[in-house]
Amino acid sequence: MEEHYSRRDFITKAGVFVAGTALHVDRFSEITRRKEEPIIDIHQHIYYNARNDEEMITHQKAMSIKTTILLPAGRPVNLVSTHLGVSDGFVSKYGRVGGNAETYLFAKEHRKSFRFGANAVPDLPDAIPEIEKYLKLGAVVIGELKFSVDCDSEGMQKIYQLADTYDVPVLMHWQHGMYNYGFDRFYKMLEKYPRVKFIGHAQTWWANIDKHHEDQSVLYPRGPVTPGGITDRYLSDYPNMYGDLSAGSGLNALTRDETHAKQFLEKHQDKLIYGSDCDDKSGLVSSGECSGALDIAEIRKLVPDVKIQRKLFYENAKRVFRI
Repeated sequence: MEEHYSRRDFITKAGVFVAGTALHVDRFSEITRRKEEPIIDIHQHIYYNARNDEEMITHQKAMSIKTTILLPAGRPVNLVSTHLGVSDGFVSKYGRVGGNAETYLFAKEHRKSFRFGANAVPDLPDAIPEIEKYLKLGAVVIGELKFSVDCDSEGMQKIYQLADTYDVPVLMHWQHGMYNYGFDRFYKMLEKYPRVKFIGHAQTWWANIDKHHEDQSVLYPRGPVTPGGITDRYLSDYPNMYGDLSAGSGLNALTRDETHAKQFLEKHQDKLIYGSDCDDKSGLVSSGECSGALDIAEIRKLVPDVKIQRKLFYENAKRVFRI
């Protein structure tokens, strides 16, 4: 989950091609194939911003999502790791988000289109048994891990070890001063757990594509990007590091410097995975409020190569999540 992305002036343009020349026919066929390209969404939540089950299904269909991975919240407990219950994922200014049991039951009921993850507050005594319970039921990821803890704490490392055992990825929400402290030293975990596939997400992850991003309190930086930031290096240097393109932070990373974004997507085409993490109910670009739909449009705009698009929208997720 992440703060809702502000309204942006995105205008979609579509050409109408008339039959009569091979060029027009080929172009029409290309558009048709593009619409049929499958998309896996690796980052959604049920009950996000009070969105009900029917609205959730409608939202995903509007974005033409083939398979959605639902990420559950932690448990509503008053600990420092949950900011005394505020950041456990259940209660926020955007509303309640479903937990393990609810997410599992929804995915089971709609198994044709939905998969589910497993989650737990890492410093609770039963965190590992709770996560393992849902891994045994078929969870395809641990996360999203969004807690006020050090990324290399004992509790988090137990989760990494569990992910190693079950061969599932770990999706982490990186937000300076709030969640998963120690982004600059996370390389130690990447090296310690080389078989675990880690997926980076959220503000601090995306802000650090820029080599000159020095003020970590700035969560949505604007302007040109200089390649070589921590995020860029993690993706380049560690085979087990991946990136989640979702939410306002992912969209901001693509739109703030489109020249850089195009190069970044092409460079890391085997390491980046599409996710939406949007809390609206429309799933439409025209609403101007659905970061997931805007993300899809922006990726297609920046990388017209259908082979690369297929990696970002489908193949990478299928491989990493083994679905």
